[in-house]
Amino acid sequence: MDRFDDLQTFVTVVETGSFTAAAARLDVAKSAVSRRVSALEERLGVQLIRRTTRRLNLTQTGASFHAHCVRILADLEEAESAVAQEHGELRGRLRVALPLSFGLLHMDEPIAEFSRRHPRVGFDLDLNDRKVDLVEEGIDVAIRIGRLRDSTLIARKIFESRTVVCGGPEYLREHGVPETPDDLRKHTCLVYSNLVDPDRWTYIDASGQQKVVTIKPAMTVNSGEFLCAAASLNLGIIMPPTFIAHEAIRRGDLVSILTDWSWPLTPAYAIYPQTRHLSYRVRAFIDFLVEYFSGRPPWDRDCN
Repeated sequence: MDRFDDLQTFVTVVETGSFTAAAARLDVAKSAVSRRVSALEERLGVQLIRRTTRRLNLTQTGASFHAHCVRILADLEEAESAVAQEHGELRGRLRVALPLSFGLLHMDEPIAEFSRRHPRVGFDLDLNDRKVDLVEEGIDVAIRIGRLRDSTLIARKIFESRTVVCGGPEYLREHGVPETPDDLRKHTCLVYSNLVDPDRWTYIDASGQQKVVTIKPAMTVNSGEFLCAAASLNLGIIMPPTFIAHEAIRRGDLVSILTDWSWPLTPAYAIYPQTRHLSYRVRAFIDFLVEYFSGRPPWDRDCN
């Protein structure tokens, strides 16, 4: 049995927490994963993992050995990447998790450009608004838009996402344009349900004070694109990020309102687990995204 395969299998079992998940990530049979770990333990003459019907636990020796294995595999990948770098190329695969709407609307061009620069780098993309477990699912890097709560993740900010309040022109003609944020209480509002407090819209007034207006949602939706479509059909007022609403605003399907107040700025981060070695290609991809989205994002130009 190849020792590299044994080490890689053992580390994957620890990262995913189960033989089944490790087998899925490595694309091998579960029996092969179990056999490799057992062979490793037999060769070392120690137990690395305590197996129960519910979970796997590292022994003290197993935890120490795991730390060594992670360093060994990281050093090997770094050495291979360094050789490739000397010849001016990156190679390998990048597993990237992207928010659904942002990925569909704005990540095709940067990924295409990165692929042109580094043709030997392949991508496995997961476009989904669910909260992805980067370690368990073997994700190299993820884009998250919003305040981060995962203290175990390393994050690098790539841009800030502006928010606007807007409505369809016919809705505003029929119901009137709100003159202050408090006027929103009297209007039909459509909200994004994935927010922590979807019915509490935060803003900053002219004096710099943060305030909140509590609205009564007529509709809650977990899709920003659907919200924009509903508001474009004059169903109510929404508070979307500009990276989703900008095209509808540019076409005149939505009209920005309450522009004398500042609505939330939401940071967007490239994140990765601190337990995972940051390879050359991951570092290069994150650096590229920071550069690509630097300055004023193109979607803000239509949302003054």
